[in-house]
Amino acid sequence: MLNLNEKVTVNQAEYTLTKLLGKGKGGYSYLAEGENGSFVLKQIHHEPCEYYRFGNKIEAEIADYHRLSRIGIRIPKMLDVDLKQERIIKEYIDGDTIYDLILHDRMQTEYLGQIRDMCTLLYANNTNIDYFPTNFIVQDRLLYYIDFECNDYMEEWDFENWGIKYWSKTPEFLQYVKEKT
Repeated sequence: MLNLNEKVTVNQAEYTLTKLLGKGKGGYSYLAEGENGSFVLKQIHHEPCEYYRFGNKIEAEIADYHRLSRIGIRIPKMLDVDLKQERIIKEYIDGDTIYDLILHDRMQTEYLGQIRDMCTLLYANNTNIDYFPTNFIVQDRLLYYIDFECNDYMEEWDFENWGIKYWSKTPEFLQYVKEKT
């Protein structure tokens, strides 16, 4: 884990880490200030994950980014990759997560329509993404998948069978909130 206010480099470009945005199975994401504005810096970690198996995480991130881009999923642009330090610079999408919108009773049905539109594209390409609501941000009423993780389609992990359980104040969502606090 990197420290806030630390200056880090990605291929000789310098960034100052100003906020921890989140920790996922593959890395820590930080709001980073660079010469040309705000970005997301993802630092790959190698902490164990009981329920998920990785190969080379940085290569998987790059491959997943290209796969989702090709499919047409709205994701942040991958702007730079430092293979040696296992760091990625992404476009910063400013907005609320679906998780926060649900938590604060501001979820809109149009966002469910947008995730279902994404699913149409994904399923037609034999692909699932991580549908957990912290992985989605709304900016200007448009839904972005801000993670790059994707896998081959499996019905048990699609939106209708797994993701939907967390896209409203369901018992599963409320249990997660309880465990998180």
